[in-house]
Amino acid sequence: MDYKRLLTQVERTLEEIESAESTRFTIEQIAETIAANFRDELGITGGRIYECNDENNYELVSRFGVRHEGALGIVVPKDYKPIELVLENGVVVMDPTDPGVDPVLEQRLGARRFAAVAAGETHAHIIAFDVAPELSREDVLFSLNLIRYAMNQRLRADRYESLIVEAQRIQQSILPQRVPQYAGFDIWGKTVPAEVVSGDFYDFIPISDNILGLAIADGSGHGLPAALVVRDIYMGLRMATDRDFKIIRTMEKLNHIIHRGRLTTKFVSLFYGELETGGILIYCNAGHNYPFMVKGNRIEYLKNGGPVLGPTPDATYTRGFAKLDPGDLVCLYTDGIVEAHNSRDEEFGLERLERLVKINRPRSAEEIGREVLARVTKWGRRDPDDRTVVIVKAVVS
Repeated sequence: MDYKRLLTQVERTLEEIESAESTRFTIEQIAETIAANFRDELGITGGRIYECNDENNYELVSRFGVRHEGALGIVVPKDYKPIELVLENGVVVMDPTDPGVDPVLEQRLGARRFAAVAAGETHAHIIAFDVAPELSREDVLFSLNLIRYAMNQRLRADRYESLIVEAQRIQQSILPQRVPQYAGFDIWGKTVPAEVVSGDFYDFIPISDNILGLAIADGSGHGLPAALVVRDIYMGLRMATDRDFKIIRTMEKLNHIIHRGRLTTKFVSLFYGELETGGILIYCNAGHNYPFMVKGNRIEYLKNGGPVLGPTPDATYTRGFAKLDPGDLVCLYTDGIVEAHNSRDEEFGLERLERLVKINRPRSAEEIGREVLARVTKWGRRDPDDRTVVIVKAVVS
C-alpha cells in the first residue's frame, strides 16, 4: 500500500465533500465521490446504500459504481451482525467467511467483501463499498474512517443549513412587513439578529379602527428553537385578538401555550399593549425589560404585569394604564440594547438609552429608532445579542 498516495486521495476526497457547491450534498453523491477517488487504492468497484426504515431495519435503496444492477428493496434486519458492528463502530470491513455473515443474504445483495460506513448523526443511512480482497482491513479502515468524519461533518452542515433556512422562513413570515399608519401616532420598529435568526420579535396588530396592538418579545436562545417560541407568541396573540380576549386573559393563554410546548427549557418575555387613538395605552408586561415613556422631562416605566411566560403554568398577571399626550413617546426594546458591552466590558445601559431617546425626541420615530440601533452597534461590537427597538410617538397636531 502506497500510504503517501493514499493520504493524497483522502485529502482530495475530503476537499470534494467539504467544498461541494450543491445546496445538499446527498448520500448518493458522497458514495459516488468516495468510490471514484478510491477505485484504484481500495479496489472499489461499486456499492450499496441502505436506509433505516420505520422498524429500524435497513432497506437497500440504491446501488452505485460499476456493478449497479440488481434488485432494490431488500430489508436487512437491524440485528444482522454487520449492521450491529457498523452502527457500533462507525466503519466495518467484512469478509464472506467472517462470523455472522449470511452468504445467502449477501448473494441477494450482490456483496462479497465489503466495507460499510454509517452516515449521519442518527445513522439514517449505511453506505457499503465493495473492496478488493487483497487489501488489509487496517488500510481500508484507515482511509474510510477519515472519509466518514468529513462525510458526517458535511451532512451535519447540510442539516443545520436546512434548519436555519426554516427558521428564517418562520421569522420572515411573522415580523411586520410595513409600519402601520395609525392616526395621531408615528410608529417604527426593527429587529437586528445577532445570528442568522433572531429570538426577538415585535408586532403591530390592528384590532379595530381605534385600537392598535403593540407587542415586543424576547425568546430565550437563538436559531430554530427561539423562532418556534416566538411563532407561538405571534399565533397566540393573533388568535386572542381575533376572539376579543382581554389583556390578562391573553397573557394567561400565552403562558399556558409556552408552558405546554415541547421546548420545555424555553421561556419568553413579552410586553403587550393596546393603544387607543385617544392615547390611552392598556398593557401587560410579562417579565420584559420595562418600556419607558418620555413625558415632558419625566421618564415613566411600564412595569405592571407578571413573570415571564413559560416556567410557571399558574402565573397571574395584572394590567397597567398609561396616557400618551401629543409629543410623548414610548420606547420598547429588548435586552440586547441595554446589555451590549463595549471593549472595556461596560454595558450600554438603560440610562444611556433614555438620554439618547430624549435628545432625539424631536426627530421621527424611524430616525430615533435607527439612531438607537446605530449607537448600540458602535458601542457593543463584542458578543452581540439580538437587538430590537420599537418607537411609538404621539404626533403634535
